[in-house]
Amino acid sequence: MPPLGALAQRILPLSVLAVAGISVPVMVLSPEGLTRLEHLQQEKRRADAEVSRLSQEIRDLRAEVQRIKEDPAMVERAARDELGLVRKTEVVFQFKD
Repeated sequence: MPPLGALAQRILPLSVLAVAGISVPVMVLSPEGLTRLEHLQQEKRRADAEVSRLSQEIRDLRAEVQRIKEDPAMVERAARDELGLVRKTEVVFQFKD
């Protein structure tokens, strides 16, 4: 009869391999496995697209701020459009829809 240590050295790797051979397919095919991974990848792609869109919007807004700082006509346009300001010499007509 072989010593107990030699038997354990043979059985332990085989039992670990058997457990892995059974548990890996179960984990991969479970609802938390590949389907979850695919959903997370789709969510990441959507988040990346949103980050890209928002980054472009930030660049556009920074460019607009720079134009407003440098161009007095842009300041006047912003005051008229955003704040509804008019010059003292202008007459405002309001029409009902």
